[in-house]
Amino acid sequence: MNVLNRNINNIFFIFALSHLIIWTLIPSLTNKNLPLDTIEALAWGSNLDWGFNKHPPMSAFFPEVFFQIFGSQDWVYYLLSQIFVIIAFYYVFKFAFEIFRDLKLSLISVLLLVSIYFYNFTTPEFNVNVCQLPFWSLVVYYSWKIYSSQEIKFSDCFLVGLFGAVGFLSKYLFLYLLISIDLLFIYLIFFKKTKKFDFKYLITIEVFLVLLVPHFIWLFNNDFITITYGLNRTGLEGSGILDHISNPVLFLTKQIGILVPFFFLIWLLVKKIRLKVNLKDKKLMFLIFINFMPIILMFLTSLITGSKIRTMWMTPFYLFFGVLFLYLLKSQINLKKLNSFLYGFLFLFFLSPILYSYVSLSQKDKRTDYPGKEIAIKIQYVWDQDFNKEIQFVTGDEWKAGNLSYHLKSRPKWEGFNNKEILNNSSQFICVGDVCLGRY
Repeated sequence: MNVLNRNINNIFFIFALSHLIIWTLIPSLTNKNLPLDTIEALAWGSNLDWGFNKHPPMSAFFPEVFFQIFGSQDWVYYLLSQIFVIIAFYYVFKFAFEIFRDLKLSLISVLLLVSIYFYNFTTPEFNVNVCQLPFWSLVVYYSWKIYSSQEIKFSDCFLVGLFGAVGFLSKYLFLYLLISIDLLFIYLIFFKKTKKFDFKYLITIEVFLVLLVPHFIWLFNNDFITITYGLNRTGLEGSGILDHISNPVLFLTKQIGILVPFFFLIWLLVKKIRLKVNLKDKKLMFLIFINFMPIILMFLTSLITGSKIRTMWMTPFYLFFGVLFLYLLKSQINLKKLNSFLYGFLFLFFLSPILYSYVSLSQKDKRTDYPGKEIAIKIQYVWDQDFNKEIQFVTGDEWKAGNLSYHLKSRPKWEGFNNKEILNNSSQFICVGDVCLGRY
């Protein structure tokens, strides 16, 4: 048994390492420039604050840490993205073992995620959605520790508060997971009364709120700009009566489409799909709340407000779908069909990078084809003709100015779009189109 367990752990390690290498190498070789969201994050990171015009700060913080270590090497930021994905996979694996006490099923729970394109095709672009992944899995894992333990540990409550805050500071939609878990505990404590209230629960809330205080201050001082941006992205302001029907239906249709390969792999693994739902099952209750409740809340948001839910926003929502459906179908899993499942898994595992490479190499008008490095060299040359000191700041949109901030040798700070105050106080600057560079 120990040898078998060791072999399965080794298989997980090989899978994780292969995923990391492939999805770091492929975009590094096929892309000429970093993707839009990664450049944006690096632009914000050059001038770190407790928030930015589009998002809270954490998606900028992590790329900036890597920039300070490695500089402007594109492969580093593809690696950063894969590190976040692999951490999420690892805690899905650990959580699945808590549920099944079976390493084989734990491994399959992770392998199933290869069928969901959020965890392969879209991962090279480090952005707010990828940034949530490890913290989503960590919050679920330590919430399970609290949920399943007879004695609540201070450390588990502290870690849920910590990772919950970092997740929220990655993207506000992380709140949908936190609300779902809170609803579960409220239901069990105050309605079903199968769990007693413990004052240690308050540690989670205290840690969470304390860590958010600087961001809340920043929000207040900046007219809640990130919230306004998020609401504008939903199309809420221009929504009509029909949007309350069409947008939720469109949302559900897209989710079903995304999960077709996932259910194909499930079908390869089981004899017959017969869902057995026992709501008295403690494990199943937890799995339903962490998997379905965030999606239900998102659906209700679209139904009530008429807002449009963008597909990529759902990136972290399906991390534990493999665990849920394996648990529901565990009595019907046919291990004799394991070879068929592995063939299906390997097909999807290699199909995604092949398709990514094809799209990257065949289409020549993508953001990742932008000649950012060449433009930076030309801009640097123009600057050096007039000034003998290094460039300290750049203004303009996050894409053009962000590329210059990333590629220029002095790593100038990005100071936002059309920052006239900076330019008025600067005696040395040049403007090329709507991008300006200078010294403070």
